[in-house]
Amino acid sequence: MRFAGWYLKIAAVGASIGAAMELFMIHTGFYEKVTVLESEKRAWESSPEAQAMREALNPWHKHDEQEQQKK
Repeated sequence: MRFAGWYLKIAAVGASIGAAMELFMIHTGFYEKVTVLESEKRAWESSPEAQAMREALNPWHKHDEQEQQKK
């Protein structure tokens, strides 16, 4: 417990830096932007274009599924 004061100071500084970062993200609208980007990403991933691209990039997908079903 010799360095307890030092650890408390480091913890306080870290917490204050984290709180400042959170306040900055809230005031700049970061969370709203991320929510919109994530919803657009999920909408695109469920589109037929994305499914076709996924299948084109992994031609062994159906083969792997068939082997797993055999086991």
